[in-house]
Amino acid sequence: MDQLGNDMLVEPQEFEEKQDVAIISPDDPVEDADQEPEIRADSFDEMLAKFMPELPDQETESEAYHTWHIQNWRQLTRREHGPVFECGKHPWRILFFPYGNNVDCASFYLEQGFGDKPPDDWYACVQFMLVMWNPNDPTIYLTHSANHRFTADEGDWGFTRFADLRRIFTSNFDNKDRPMVENDSVMVTAYVRVLKDPTGVLWHNFINYDSKKETGMVGLKNQGATCYLNSLLQSLYFTTAFRKAVYQIPTEQEADKANSAYALQRLFYRLQRESGAVSTTELTASFGWESKQIFEQQDVQELSRILMERMEERMKGTEAENALAKMFVGKMKTYISCINVDYESSRIEDFWDIQLNVRGNKSLDDSFKDYIQVETMEGDNKYFAEGYGLQDAKKGVIFETFPQVLHLQLKRFEYDWERDALMKINDRYEFPEVFDASPYLDEKADRSEPYIYHLHGILVHSGDLNAGHYYAFLKPTKDAGYYRFDDDRVTRATKKEALDDNFGGEYASTNGVNGVRNPYTRTFSNKKSNNAYMLVYIRESRQDEVLRTEELVEPPSHLERKLAEERALLEKRRREREEAHLYMNVQVATEDNFRAYQGFDIVQWNAEPNTPPAPKSYKVLKTTTLQAMTQLAAKEIQADPEVCRPWVMVNRQNGTVRPDQPLMFPTMTVEEAAQKYSTKNSTFRIFMETTDLDDEGKPKWGDVVPSADGQPNSRQIILFLKHYDPEKQSLYGVGHVYIGWQQKVSDLAPMILDLMGWPSNSCTLRLWEEIKQNMIEPMKAKITLAASEIQDGDIICFQRGLNDKEIQEIQSRDGCVDAREFYDYLLNRIVIHFRHKTAPEENEKTYFDLTLSKKMTYDQVAAKVGEQIDESPDHLRFFTVNLSTGKPKAVVKRTPASTLASILMPGYGTYSTQNQSTDRLYFEVLELSLAEIETRRPIKVTWLSDGIQKEEQLDLLVPKQGTVHDLILHLQTRVNAGPDRTTTMSSTTGSPDLSQQNGTSTVNTYAAQSAQTIPDDALSQIRVFEVHQGKGTKVVPETYSVTNLSEWLLLYAERIPEEEVLAREKGDLADPGMSLDEDKRDRVIWAMHFDKEVAKAHGVPFCFLVKQVSLIISAFNRLGVT
Repeated sequence: MDQLGNDMLVEPQEFEEKQDVAIISPDDPVEDADQEPEIRADSFDEMLAKFMPELPDQETESEAYHTWHIQNWRQLTRREHGPVFECGKHPWRILFFPYGNNVDCASFYLEQGFGDKPPDDWYACVQFMLVMWNPNDPTIYLTHSANHRFTADEGDWGFTRFADLRRIFTSNFDNKDRPMVENDSVMVTAYVRVLKDPTGVLWHNFINYDSKKETGMVGLKNQGATCYLNSLLQSLYFTTAFRKAVYQIPTEQEADKANSAYALQRLFYRLQRESGAVSTTELTASFGWESKQIFEQQDVQELSRILMERMEERMKGTEAENALAKMFVGKMKTYISCINVDYESSRIEDFWDIQLNVRGNKSLDDSFKDYIQVETMEGDNKYFAEGYGLQDAKKGVIFETFPQVLHLQLKRFEYDWERDALMKINDRYEFPEVFDASPYLDEKADRSEPYIYHLHGILVHSGDLNAGHYYAFLKPTKDAGYYRFDDDRVTRATKKEALDDNFGGEYASTNGVNGVRNPYTRTFSNKKSNNAYMLVYIRESRQDEVLRTEELVEPPSHLERKLAEERALLEKRRREREEAHLYMNVQVATEDNFRAYQGFDIVQWNAEPNTPPAPKSYKVLKTTTLQAMTQLAAKEIQADPEVCRPWVMVNRQNGTVRPDQPLMFPTMTVEEAAQKYSTKNSTFRIFMETTDLDDEGKPKWGDVVPSADGQPNSRQIILFLKHYDPEKQSLYGVGHVYIGWQQKVSDLAPMILDLMGWPSNSCTLRLWEEIKQNMIEPMKAKITLAASEIQDGDIICFQRGLNDKEIQEIQSRDGCVDAREFYDYLLNRIVIHFRHKTAPEENEKTYFDLTLSKKMTYDQVAAKVGEQIDESPDHLRFFTVNLSTGKPKAVVKRTPASTLASILMPGYGTYSTQNQSTDRLYFEVLELSLAEIETRRPIKVTWLSDGIQKEEQLDLLVPKQGTVHDLILHLQTRVNAGPDRTTTMSSTTGSPDLSQQNGTSTVNTYAAQSAQTIPDDALSQIRVFEVHQGKGTKVVPETYSVTNLSEWLLLYAERIPEEEVLAREKGDLADPGMSLDEDKRDRVIWAMHFDKEVAKAHGVPFCFLVKQVSLIISAFNRLGVT
């Protein structure tokens, strides 16, 4: 044999020099047998079979073809219609644009043939093909096909660029010896196949789709990622016995939307009665969910159980008590049964649902067989039976009863140990429409009633673990078909769509291509990502009981009344919004409001409604006249409209709002008055002046007469008077007066005395003008009001003069002596909410409010708080409050220059202003005064009172000049103080118990004593060490200065274990500076916890005694490591 290269051996053969070779000339004809016969366009059945085969999974209702002979092409109009023909009892025709539909191509469409417009609800699902062909040579043709759902709105569909005009008129069309359009003539054949649409949504674009109209049912709105909740709720809703039980919960007296039962009742009622998709926001709000839960998909099984528990709790003591247990609860027995002796240990438990394995099982029956699989306990795994010793036994689970409604959770999501991640299982898994559960019952179970179950619902997940969508296929009634509930859309579904399409498994190969792109994960996979994850079966013998008719499931009457009231309120608000442009808001202030108000200006326009100082607000038509507005206000204050006169309020440049002029035109509308006289505000503000009638029965108004030249002269002006009472520390309005503009300020005194009812010459008066909040000016008695620049609507404040004794008495109470001081107090007053930092109970000494001045210093605030709680102000410390959490934020530093304003509102833009409350402070009472604390350093120490099993966070105050020994002394004081001290406890799981070192029951010397105390003789055995990121850094010696302790490291303190103490006393510990070879004695080393990587440290590190003579395994045993 000859070797060719190194790879192949060839046997020698004899070859002829010439071989029989077929030589084919291009001119030789090809035998017809070797070529597929060419289809002619006039062979309609063959064209239909080749170019428009039937669609898989679709059933044909009717099909037809029709040919239109187009002649005189160049003489046609821009738009032409072919003859009408019929298919599937629908008229059709070809729509033709000879010169193109805005393109350089011939445009052909299939169009409904009703004429102007088809019936509103008309539609047809059509597979069609249009063929253009030469009537003289049918082998010359062009085909285009499409599928479309024809409706009244989309009555035509086809091909705008059916054929290039230049191409079809060329003399050699596609290398043929003639053109497509010959002699301006061409044939167009329409092949139409009308398909059956059992679901009613084949190729539907769902624009203006009405679920209620099409199916009689409505969906649920998706709040973000609540599709899983929607599918579960729809399943429970159509379990009508469950709906009936929910309706039976009494909620009329507890009609609160925070009540889950009431929220679910409302949801079910709206699903039953409303015509549009229903929102689940009320229900999720009753769960206490926030946006985080709304946009995260939760576990459906867990959600179902929580919902059942809440409903069952609410049903206790009602007619629906135990209704859910009867409906959803079955019983299973866990057993261990001995093989050779008569002994069995068993426990019967209730179950609400069953979790079945999908991996490794092909069907529902396989999963149940896997669930009740028996395990044999033999050999080293024998069972110890009481009274019989070790025995061979069988261990397993068997069902005692199945519920009326059987919820089966298919474990589509499992942890993959190889990938170290949770994965979705898309394997094919079949489930029947009728299921017999009796083979999985205990032999002794009651079988008097068949355990045949009918499939009621399939809850489906499409996607993978990270992205996906949930929807459900449900049978609303016993005899109904399946419907798909996909959030707010409800559609009919076929049995194949509900069952076969949700078994999972691999896609069938189409045209050699395996796999489909998932719309949710956007990944390409050959396995179906949409598959069932929960099945709902209903017992055949209980179907009539569980799936009751709608007539037997009536909602409570109070639900209908309440929702009707809410709908009426919404409708009212809607009308108000629509008519808002016809109305305007008017606020009316009266003298009663002025007299009840203590503050700046005439009244507080934004005061709390329905309080004495608050002006009355009205919403009136813009066309309301001033006369009608006056009558309306007069009725409110129970006054005669004749003695009421409105004044327009205007915004002055200094920021005040004062009366400007009376509105003297009763027929003028409020809109006109506001536009002409008022300043631009969203609300028209009025002051309603009242007066008395004179002897002639006419109102006594002050004369307001301008001079002839238009300049103000001697005229009457209206002034508002406020009285400051130093004794009561109050400032309230008392009324208004008219006075001549050219009169002196002193002329106000008789009017004030008369208004107050004070005898003349009984006192001296001091007067101020309230110009604006921070400008209160004294008035000079001898100058005129005109010279004082007083005008209509100005405010004059007065008070009695005080003698020295009265002044001293008021000052002793920290009161304001004159009105200007009190105005300053009003300007700077603030209500501060004080809360004790740690007190658990609320009382007048731990939770209280104080009205203070922003100008108060730290010491003045402390004095007020100390007076409130009977504590020394020197021992009070304050904390600012985090606005988001409501918890203490930072300690308030005591400085001579600090004021309450600087404490609550530091300089703009500083870090301390971020997220800080401006009206709340925490406080605490210190054992030491603030002066003493300033000489100390606060240090946080974690005290390990019981190894590392228990941690206590302690705040210590150690002298700044002290050492770690002083820190240990303060630690002893705090620890020995007992349980009254303020600490934070936590348990560290999985940590070794170091009191069991050496593998013996050695007990720490001090553990026998109280773990909460440190005796004096144990001080030398307290170890303080620093920790950084879960790792011990160094043991701090007692002589170490506390000023050198780092603020960035954690500080721990612990008792040194007894064996380490003994080793140290015996001199068995190696010198830390010596190597292992130089010193082989026992050593103390650092030990730490970490997760997979050393850099991922956690927990509390500790010092561990390593004995050189022990084995590594012994050290592990002492650490508790297995």
